[in-house]
Amino acid sequence: MEQALKGQDSPAPSVRMLPTYVRSTPHGTEQGDFLVLELGATGASLRVLWVTLTGTKECRVEPRSREFVIPQEVILGAGQQLFDFAARCLSEFLDAYPVENQGLKLGFNFSFPCHQTGLDRSTLISWTKGFRCSGVEGQDVVQLLRDAIQRQGTYRIDVVAMVNDTVGTMMGCELGTRPCEVGLIVDTGTNACYMEEARHVAALDEDRGRTCVSIEWGSFYDEDALGPVLTTFDSALDRESLTPGAQRFEKMIGGLYLGELVRLVLVHLTQHGVLFDGCASPALLSQGCILLDHVAEMEDTATGTARVHTILQDLGLSPRASDAELVQYVCVAVCTRAAQLCAAALAAVLSRLQHSREQQTLQVAVATGGRVFERHPRFLRILKETVTLLAPNCDVSFIPSVDGGGRGVAMVTAVAARLAAHRRILEETLAPFQLTLEQMTVVQAQMREAMIRGLQGEASSLRMLPTYVRATPDGSERGDFLALDLGGTNFRVLLVRVAEGSVQIINQVYSIPECRAQGSGQKLFDHIVDCIVDFQKRQGLSGQSLPLGFTFSFPCKQLGLDQGILLNWTKGFNASGCEGQDVVYLLREAIRRRQAVELNVVAIVNDTVGTMMSCGYDDPRCEMGLIVGTGTNACYMEELRNVASVPGDSGLMCINMEWGAFGDDGSLGTLSTRFDTSVDQASINPGKQRFEKMISGMYLGEIVRHILLHLTNLGVLFRGQKTQCLQARDIFKTKFLSEIESDSLALRQVRAILEDLGLTLTSDDALMVLEVCQAVSRRAAQLCGAGVAAVVEKIRENRGLQELTVSVGVDGTLYKLHPHFSKLVSATVRKLAPQCTVTFLQSEDGSGKGAALVTAVACRLTQMAHV
Repeated sequence: MEQALKGQDSPAPSVRMLPTYVRSTPHGTEQGDFLVLELGATGASLRVLWVTLTGTKECRVEPRSREFVIPQEVILGAGQQLFDFAARCLSEFLDAYPVENQGLKLGFNFSFPCHQTGLDRSTLISWTKGFRCSGVEGQDVVQLLRDAIQRQGTYRIDVVAMVNDTVGTMMGCELGTRPCEVGLIVDTGTNACYMEEARHVAALDEDRGRTCVSIEWGSFYDEDALGPVLTTFDSALDRESLTPGAQRFEKMIGGLYLGELVRLVLVHLTQHGVLFDGCASPALLSQGCILLDHVAEMEDTATGTARVHTILQDLGLSPRASDAELVQYVCVAVCTRAAQLCAAALAAVLSRLQHSREQQTLQVAVATGGRVFERHPRFLRILKETVTLLAPNCDVSFIPSVDGGGRGVAMVTAVAARLAAHRRILEETLAPFQLTLEQMTVVQAQMREAMIRGLQGEASSLRMLPTYVRATPDGSERGDFLALDLGGTNFRVLLVRVAEGSVQIINQVYSIPECRAQGSGQKLFDHIVDCIVDFQKRQGLSGQSLPLGFTFSFPCKQLGLDQGILLNWTKGFNASGCEGQDVVYLLREAIRRRQAVELNVVAIVNDTVGTMMSCGYDDPRCEMGLIVGTGTNACYMEELRNVASVPGDSGLMCINMEWGAFGDDGSLGTLSTRFDTSVDQASINPGKQRFEKMISGMYLGEIVRHILLHLTNLGVLFRGQKTQCLQARDIFKTKFLSEIESDSLALRQVRAILEDLGLTLTSDDALMVLEVCQAVSRRAAQLCGAGVAAVVEKIRENRGLQELTVSVGVDGTLYKLHPHFSKLVSATVRKLAPQCTVTFLQSEDGSGKGAALVTAVACRLTQMAHV
């Protein structure tokens, strides 16, 4: 199995492991009318069915069907003759019922080894079960059927799916408490199928989802495995068969051969004088005189003895009681071996499923079908006992398939229709998130215009706030500095030691209780000073007055390096008496209230500026800072002459863009979806920070949650069953996007993440959730990239350069932890700003180290001014 899945050639005939392109098992909601053509499942006959699926167990409609005997000359004749016969049978069947001749959906049950290249494309590998039609092997049998239907010309029939009887058996299984993901047929021939992880099937070249694989295990032959159990009777049967040397495993198990194996053993025992006084009748010497039904009847514990006498007498034999007993023993031995071999192969499938899904105990249902199961109750009992022995870690229930060839094939067709409909809805839902190059170019241009207006003091959704940081580090900065970092629910105090070639950091994390974040501003800043004092004591700094940089990651209008007016709280903060106030003054007042504490507050620093400065210490080309975490923002070094609010025509000024508010003037309206609107309306600041709400980690999970709710309401996800957990706001954390989109995660791990949230889902659901996450995060990265492209293009044009080489310092959990976000941002910038060579540098502690470096640069510039 593993060799065939990997596409490796086996030295001996082996299993084929053919993908069937059936990618989902039934949900139980499938409904509609379907036509089914069944060929090869019941020997030399053909069956046509009309199957109505109602979508509920309670209201079930029995299928209408008719069986047509295939003449022997057709079975052994030309292929076109066989398919024309099938088309005539379809027309004859439909003539008997009043049906509308409008695109009837047909599932084709073709029970022979085929190589499928699509759900409706299938090439016959070889005939089995006595069929020998010429000109069919190597041909697409679906196309041959379509051509025959077209030649018939009576009805418009759309062949939707080609299904073998084994897949039909699995798909026709009644839904129970555990998934039915294995189908097992023991009929004229034998085969099994199961739901395999698509990433393991080399022929598919896919890494997500599952697909049903038809094992085609009838062809299994391994000298080491089968050699010890092959008998002279198996070899004789193989030599006399229509396909010598092929289907060796099937010839030990399939119902077409069990009777013949019994006959060969009886002939052998007769020739050795053990049976019938050594006298074999001409009938006993005739191939095919003992059938599966004979074997089942003779083995029956209740009526077997009487039936043995009748059957043997019909063969011209005169059995004694001892003969009858021995014949029964032979039947039991042949059928027991068949059941045990079948169980060994099934145990291999189950063990593979358990191993690939890394489950301690695999719980699975196996759908069974075929006349051996129907006629031979003992077969199933031996099968179960042997599977339990060989696969002890698999909890298996065996469920007889309900007309797998009919209802099961109709179910494959219905599932294909459901998946196609759900795919259309999913694509329509996610289409607004698929940004075109033109849309990204418009965002870039709109941001560029908003930047210019903001710099000139005109009405703009970008505040373009001067930070009074006039230079980036040059590497000569030295000394010890304190840094404070307030930007979320955790607050840090740091001691930063800047020496030649190194920056050492010692820090302590303190929490900001919700009562402080949303209480009075005085209590909030008193709490901050308490934390600073505690840190000084721990580090032995009490009484020292070190230069201090204050990273304050909220929108501020700076009036100087140490003056910052809080414009508005974000990120869940709402402390009273702070908006419109100088936060450095509020901090100094809290220091004054504490008394006996001396702190030299040199600079108030935005975390984005800190990120740029942190990376600028290692790379002097770093002139832009970018944060993509809980929130998002950017800063960059602008020409001072372009900053209307600060006097001076020479030099540079770092501008805090506060780009989270970009689009608050409605400019992003064409890109905003109904889901963005829902998230915005439910936020604490409706109508504000629209760009941030499409990009940052605080909101992406919520956008995904609203999409999942929408798809559930449409019946596309979770079988349309509304789950309480999805109703809960913020249940879908943005970190789940990073985990779900990780390339290293198998689909079962994606399912585990979602199941931990309380979601009951199928593999199809998990795949769709993955696509939703990818669409939302891709749009976020592309919007972010469009913003970066606008900034670097502005820097290039400011300096009149044909080409610009620049670095961007980046921080934030979304950027750093999401498996694809950074690559998507970079790719977008390359598309939108081809004349700029942009390197993205991940910041190490931008808000802490960066604040200290802003302070260090300020001290350096002050010293230079004094000199």
